[in-house]
Amino acid sequence: MHRLLASEYSIQVKERATLFNQEAFLDESFVYFIMSSQDKEVTYMEQAALAYFLHENNYHVLAHPIRNKQGDWFTTHDQDQLMVIRVEHHNEQQRMSDGYKLASFHQIGSTYSFEPQTLSSYGQWKDLWIEKLTMVETSIQQKNEEESHPYYRLVMDILPYIIGICENAIQYIAESEVDLRFNSIDQGSITFHRYNNHLQEPIIWFHDLVFDHPTRDIAEYIRYQFLINQNRGSSDITSFLEDYQQVRPLSIFSWRQLYGRLIYPAHFFDCLEIVLLNGLEEKSYAELERLINVQTDYEKRLRDLFDLAGVGNYELEIPTLSWL
Repeated sequence: MHRLLASEYSIQVKERATLFNQEAFLDESFVYFIMSSQDKEVTYMEQAALAYFLHENNYHVLAHPIRNKQGDWFTTHDQDQLMVIRVEHHNEQQRMSDGYKLASFHQIGSTYSFEPQTLSSYGQWKDLWIEKLTMVETSIQQKNEEESHPYYRLVMDILPYIIGICENAIQYIAESEVDLRFNSIDQGSITFHRYNNHLQEPIIWFHDLVFDHPTRDIAEYIRYQFLINQNRGSSDITSFLEDYQQVRPLSIFSWRQLYGRLIYPAHFFDCLEIVLLNGLEEKSYAELERLINVQTDYEKRLRDLFDLAGVGNYELEIPTLSWL
């Protein structure tokens, strides 16, 4: 691949290494990665535009595509469409709290002038969730009929619960959409597909970027804490929300969006979609079993969300699920 970089990009690399579980090529200033576009050219171009905007706003840890010598973003090699991704090395991350760092990111991301066509989920959660629920329900039932595997039997046991809580989330978001207690904080921003503290990592991949309501990232940060860090208590979440709101105080509408997204069982859908797309039933069985085992605790922590945040949901007339 170093020959491809030399012939198509005029890049003379000095070293080849494995970084972030990927083959990487280094020169004096940059680290280069080569990836397939996988028929995602339009999506990748929109994500590249977001990445360049952020890079221009001092997010130098963003790994973003570069053009070849012909000025093209994609290079054909062995009948595959490839992209070369570049990031500056020896970048030092600014030391900030998780909440402050995410809020600062959203503050800049909200100034992006154009809403992408393929990447944006802004204002579309309800319709996207209905579509995904229908697809997953149909696909899983078909797989269960075709294959006799313990994984699908376990899925069929939990599927009525997933359907029920997903319908709760859809209904909650539908009702929230008519709540007019919003402000400038609720405009769309550059966000992440599934935020897991990406901003504290040494590299941010351009293809993790999407465009959505900022509470998408807040919810996914909290979801991860609920699912993974049950033993660390809730002080991290409280501090995270306090620090975030030092920069971007949440509106009533934002709190409802945040709560509704945490009702939505994205973690279950992510697990199910991995199998539907890639197989891996044995590995996914263990993960699905783990998610089932922690779900009761997840519900308890979601019930206490507004107490953790110091938000009087009753006084502010923010509804919650009565059965939690």
